[in-house]
Amino acid sequence: MTEARRKTVEQAVQASETSGLRRTMGPFHLTMLGVGSTVGAGIYVMAGTAAANYAGPAVILSFVIAGLACLFTAFSYAELASSIPVSGSAYTYAYVSLGERAAWWVGWLLLLEYGVSCAGVASGFSGYAVSFLHDLGIFVPNPLHAPVVTASIAPNGTALSAGWRIDLPATASVLIVTAMLMRGVTESITINTAIVLLKTMTLLAFVSVGLTAIHPDYWHPFFPPSEGAFRYGFTGVFRAASVVFFAYVGFEAVSTASTEARSPRRDIPIGIIGSLLICTLIYLCVALVLTGVVPWRQLDVSDPLALAADAIGSPSLAVLVKLAGVIGLCSVLFGLLYGQSRIFFTMAQDGLLPPIFNRLHPRFHTPVAGSLLLGLLVALAAATLPIDIISDLVSIGTAAAFGVVNLTVIRDRSARPEAERPYRVPLGALRIGRLWLGLTPLLGILFAGVMMLPLLVELISGILSGNWLPAILLGLYFASGAVIYRFYGLSHSELARNRQI
Repeated sequence: MTEARRKTVEQAVQASETSGLRRTMGPFHLTMLGVGSTVGAGIYVMAGTAAANYAGPAVILSFVIAGLACLFTAFSYAELASSIPVSGSAYTYAYVSLGERAAWWVGWLLLLEYGVSCAGVASGFSGYAVSFLHDLGIFVPNPLHAPVVTASIAPNGTALSAGWRIDLPATASVLIVTAMLMRGVTESITINTAIVLLKTMTLLAFVSVGLTAIHPDYWHPFFPPSEGAFRYGFTGVFRAASVVFFAYVGFEAVSTASTEARSPRRDIPIGIIGSLLICTLIYLCVALVLTGVVPWRQLDVSDPLALAADAIGSPSLAVLVKLAGVIGLCSVLFGLLYGQSRIFFTMAQDGLLPPIFNRLHPRFHTPVAGSLLLGLLVALAAATLPIDIISDLVSIGTAAAFGVVNLTVIRDRSARPEAERPYRVPLGALRIGRLWLGLTPLLGILFAGVMMLPLLVELISGILSGNWLPAILLGLYFASGAVIYRFYGLSHSELARNRQI
């Protein structure tokens, strides 16, 4: 039975050690990778969308709820990274704990999560780039910075329209970052660290100046009256949490860097938890200022922080925020494309994808073929899909992957109770017979379900109202995954070959 195929931890570690990738990253670089991958379109774009369409000023609570959902999963990621110090993130953890078929679907979900996240970030980049160029007197025609399909909020759900247009800035940003990754990680991670520091300092400046320009009236009512369909009220806060959940995609990219970390058992947990805590603090402060300087109904724009900076009345701050948005979103693209390419590399190394995708360039020591293919696919998505559809697809895939990560911790603790674990999740003392049940991973599974539920309800209501695009995209993606695994991965995996031998 295919379900019985599981890697041992020793097999996973051996494959990681012989990958050919260089160990160049310490805890600081890993934390910067996490922050750089996380602080992006979620706060630069989706915070405004969530406030304007779902939660109003209570979007601050939405960030808290989404942050808690990620924190429990971050603890689980940190334990798995310390006990199974290999690349591949949740994919490899599932391979060791749950078996090959589950690992395939986790990997396929992660490729969706990272790839579509990149497209969403590129869409945010486009909005800030066009706004910044406008300030310089350069006007980009709308057909050249809008995706083929656009979305808008309608009384019966999300309305879609298509036209002859293409988002060129978004496409170009993905291709440029892809070229950087193909060139090499050592040089790119240094550039990424510098960009992350610039982005973080700019957001701190935005918060510091914005606190002096807050209008407390904009926070009243804190919970706008419910209009039904997850719009405002208490349910709107949870719907907004599932939207801003998109803002937290990226911190797990740290777990894909185990093969390139100097001391993965120690450094990866530091990078995962440290970057998540830093990002959550930044998000809460920015959301507080954002809803305090601009009426929340006006925030449904592609560049809400730029709008807020203009409202503050500081021209120099507005220019700085827009420039940091343009440059900073590139660091998010770098982190997400990096994580996606390393998962792709690991899956190919296991034989589930063709071997061309785990071959390293002789000079750059990077998986060039996989990075190029993924970059082209992400560029295509960025050119054609609206960020509203993209963010919901990402959040569904992310919540499902987070649930599996927490389940993997339970399975790993139960199956390997004596294994070395330099880091252990808090609140994990409960055991029923041979089954270990930690409160932290159980809460992680619960919160993943809470994040996914409003999205699934809206997906179903969209189908009933005639909006089939999200369901079609998800269906096609999962169908292609089933076909690839059935006709290639099942017979070509390394475990299948070892059994035949």
